[in-house]
Amino acid sequence: MSRLRLHTPESAPEASRPYLQRAQAANGFLPNLVASLANAPTALETYLTVAEINGRSGLSLAERETVQITAAAIHGCGFCVAGHTAVALKKAQLEPQLVESIRAQTPLSDPRLDAVAVFTRAVIATRGAVSDETLAAFHAAGFSDANALEVILGVSLATLCNFANNLAQNELNPELAAYRWAPQEQLA
Repeated sequence: MSRLRLHTPESAPEASRPYLQRAQAANGFLPNLVASLANAPTALETYLTVAEINGRSGLSLAERETVQITAAAIHGCGFCVAGHTAVALKKAQLEPQLVESIRAQTPLSDPRLDAVAVFTRAVIATRGAVSDETLAAFHAAGFSDANALEVILGVSLATLCNFANNLAQNELNPELAAYRWAPQEQLA
């Protein structure tokens, strides 16, 4: 059970209602993340706006989902790992074993996506103050300075939704149950 109220379009603060309706229409269900963010209309608006902007970045969908899954796994957000796993498999058409490697934070068979995952982990670990060598390795994989900043954009989006889910302790929606994830140390 969520620690925060899960709103519906009918129960939400007036300012949140159009965002809930839009999210429900886009997903076919109302993700508990969105339902809990509705408690703070500005937080919900920020999440949906930044997600839309992130979708226009120069990174491919597969690269953006690699950032999202990597950040969510580091932040321990099972809800977001599950949600972005669904997107990675269904929309980005990534191979299941590749997605499992992203979730497990192990080296990826795709060198370009591996560079994204490694860079994302470095950005989070150093709060953006990556070493010259780390940035050079990201560039060597074919990425630009703009792409480096777009990884930071993706991390900022992930931080908002990961931390909101961790605060709310949102249950996974049934529509995402097949993609459930828990940090390795909690699996034993």
